[in-house]
Amino acid sequence: MALAATPPFAERLVQAALERTQHTVRYEPAYVKLDYPNGDVPADTGVCTDEVIRAYRALGHDLQKLVHEDMKRAFAVYPKHWGLSSTDKNIDHRRVPNLQTFFKRRGTSLPVTPNAADYQPGDLITCTVAGKLPHIAIVVPAADGGATPWIVHNIGQGPKCENRLFEFPLTGHYRFHPKTSNQ
Repeated sequence: MALAATPPFAERLVQAALERTQHTVRYEPAYVKLDYPNGDVPADTGVCTDEVIRAYRALGHDLQKLVHEDMKRAFAVYPKHWGLSSTDKNIDHRRVPNLQTFFKRRGTSLPVTPNAADYQPGDLITCTVAGKLPHIAIVVPAADGGATPWIVHNIGQGPKCENRLFEFPLTGHYRFHPKTSNQ
């Protein structure tokens, strides 16, 4: 599927995200000790952040390493919800608020709007589910050909491509197209 007027990186990210929907993944938010770099939870488990991490990793970009290194450089600007006094390479990249901070610092933070045309394939959105749970997804073209993009995410039933872009209150809109895996 060719995406008209979509930058090559975004098109590849969309393809990687859509490929994730072919995997069976049990929703499992447990803390796991990971290898570093390129650490991952078991392939058949994960949460919403793991789908974003795996899509970027399929393109050669290790968000575990990128987020960890950025947090080491600028720990004070990252959220303190977890009471940590230093970075933790096992979990930092798996937390939506940390990814929001990273994408604001290293990518492009875009306006959150109710206009479907503002959300391009390969963009990332964050939202709040059930009034309090942070969530992240990758924007993809509408599978039904409609004007409102869909999202690839894991909200509890494994990676899915769904028409849910505006279902939950949006809290962030980002574009992160790294040029090299060392960025």
